[in-house]
Amino acid sequence: MGDDAGRRARSLIERKQAFAARQAARGKGAFDGLAPMGSGPPNRHGMPRLPVGQREVKSWPVLDLGDTPDIPTERWQLEIDGLCEAPRTYSWEEFMALPQTLDVSDFHCVTTWSRLDNHWIGVRFAALAERARPLADARFVLIEASDIAPGTQTPYTTNLPLEEAMLPDVLLVHTWEGKPLPREHGGPVRMITPQLYSWKGAKWIRRITFSAADQPGFWEVRGYSNTAYPWFDDRYGRR
Repeated sequence: MGDDAGRRARSLIERKQAFAARQAARGKGAFDGLAPMGSGPPNRHGMPRLPVGQREVKSWPVLDLGDTPDIPTERWQLEIDGLCEAPRTYSWEEFMALPQTLDVSDFHCVTTWSRLDNHWIGVRFAALAERARPLADARFVLIEASDIAPGTQTPYTTNLPLEEAMLPDVLLVHTWEGKPLPREHGGPVRMITPQLYSWKGAKWIRRITFSAADQPGFWEVRGYSNTAYPWFDDRYGRR
């Protein structure tokens, strides 16, 4: 990572502490202590390698909502819209022509397992945002996927603050361990959020919307944490 990316990554703990202080000031409660919890040496974000309550697995378990879209790359598109100066829709060829990043990061599922040292290739969210040029009022993003949420007629969504999405290891990935991302794991392209629980990185991603207001996604409105910080055991209904 470059110096700027490194500074942003190293600031993660301070931002979590500031968030906790704001929550306490609002009477909403803070994290259980301000120190991150877990085991192992610090990762690139300054957090213990394995978050509290997690166990390491060597496989990559498959979890989904029961809908596994089959999207050929010739039909795949990524729409970027909302509060930005340059909304656009990328085809597969246009997406693959963007600067590609090879990165190694960990994957933490809220169901208590973690897979460490995943090798990814993809496009940094920050690179897409740089081209879209979010407006000053844009503070959040809503991510929409191609799978349909059960009991609804609407696509799966998840949300996160723009500052979280801009961290340098948040990627839209198409390759995992040297091979095309498997369909069951969100291929041809999914988002990964190594600093958050993995539901914040949608499979089968198809749309990114910049917005001024936070809009909770599928799991968030069903009681999952809106913030999803693994090292604070921030899983369900805390924020």
